Amino acid sequence: MTFPVLIPIGGWRVHPHVFFEVLAYAVAAGVFLWIRRRRGDALSGADRLSLVTAIFVGALVGSRLLAWFDSPGAQTRGIVGLMDGKTLVGGLVGGWIATEVEKRRMGVRRPTGDLYVFPVIAGIAIGRIGCLLSGRPDGTYGTATTLPWGIDFGDGIARHPTALYESLFVIALGVLLVPVWRHGTIGHTFKWFTASYLAFRLLVDTIKPGVALFLGLTAIQWACVFGLLYYAQWYVRLSPSRVALRRPRKPDTTTAA
Repeated sequence: MTFPVLIPIGGWRVHPHVFFEVLAYAVAAGVFLWIRRRRGDALSGADRLSLVTAIFVGALVGSRLLAWFDSPGAQTRGIVGLMDGKTLVGGLVGGWIATEVEKRRMGVRRPTGDLYVFPVIAGIAIGRIGCLLSGRPDGTYGTATTLPWGIDFGDGIARHPTALYESLFVIALGVLLVPVWRHGTIGHTFKWFTASYLAFRLLVDTIKPGVALFLGLTAIQWACVFGLLYYAQWYVRLSPSRVALRRPRKPDTTTAA
């Protein structure tokens, strides 16, 4: 296989990163609208638009900024280096922080993250296929491996297909989160997803050829550590006896015999 694997569309041959990134955004938007229509939305149209805008801006800034810290030499290129890369962990954390800031400004206390979990999962699962097919220039390949599913991305070395690992992980995580989304406490789906994804990235990035920032961990891994430490307090407090906000159930329309 020759990388990048270009996608034929009519008479065009489109780069896989571009093709799958556009597809990921389109599918994620469709999943978001479907879930919103199915589950409803506690926020007004204006408030939801304000929140989505904050998420988009926060994700954009977070993804670029963390990639800037994670890429050796990017800091010396100034704004060019800042715009060159992006990372999903930075986007997730940046969007999460921006959401909390905007909710405080609007005076919204109700958890709102569950609505975005499955759109994000769909986007990651599809987008990472584009990363895989883009080869080494994409920078998401793994270290050398002797495992039978190792892939040669063009340098003669069989490597971990870490982008594929990520796609498979988020799909499996999505399946496990369906019962939580349907019957669990509001807000827990987002918490479980975010903590699980950060834990996965902390582990899988150990088999990526990154540059350590401190104590053997890359900037991306440190972002995962800080995110997990934040959620640790929630796990400690989590108790079945705790009074929680539950999703509204459909009223029982049956009548007694």
